[in-house]
Amino acid sequence: MTGIALKIGLTPEHACSYLPAEKERLMVLLEDKYRSAEGYEALLNAGFRRSGNDLYRPHCQRCTACHSLRLSIADFQPSASQRRIKQRNNNIQIVLSSQDKPEYYDLFARYIHARHKDGSMFPATRNQYDNFLLCDWLSPYFVEFHLEQQLVAVAITDPLPLSLSAMYTFYDPAYSGLSLGTLAIMTQVDLARRMNRQWLYLGYQVDGCRKMKYKTHFHPYELLIDQEWKSEHSDEE
Repeated sequence: MTGIALKIGLTPEHACSYLPAEKERLMVLLEDKYRSAEGYEALLNAGFRRSGNDLYRPHCQRCTACHSLRLSIADFQPSASQRRIKQRNNNIQIVLSSQDKPEYYDLFARYIHARHKDGSMFPATRNQYDNFLLCDWLSPYFVEFHLEQQLVAVAITDPLPLSLSAMYTFYDPAYSGLSLGTLAIMTQVDLARRMNRQWLYLGYQVDGCRKMKYKTHFHPYELLIDQEWKSEHSDEE
């Protein structure tokens, strides 16, 4: 995005969702020019993310802990533990949908109430779900995971010309032992490979936030540091 002027606004500082001791401030895009699959992909490459219809990037005064993370589909190599998770779940049926369904929100609400009672998304509401995950200018994919005809997880991912962007994954808390979050990322890697996409964007990696650590278990990965994508390798074996 070097040399491209963007009309942006800055939010007031508020409590950080990732690091409780820090204050968070966001840079929010104010113009419609980049609200398309092509425009969003260019902004993803510059560290932006989507939340509902909005495009934003952290712009904190005293902290630079958030770094965009992406996987190269051609280079990705699952670890031994990730291969075991995939094999252990080979009885799960995966269905790709392009439409939101009522049962998705029901599963989302159960997940938030069980796993994120200490987070900003608790308590879950239908309006919150719509404003966070759905979008008027882009149609996400809904990757369904079924076990014995029961919906146990949904991964929402944005299809873009050269990449997929993982938006959010939620699952039935009763099946947390199946490592469905890990399975969801590997499934999106497989989907990107079948679609001949180059990247899978996984959002922000925040060192010091335990809940975000899982992203570095997929390797090799790239981090956006000082507006330059740099290759990193996980210690996961």
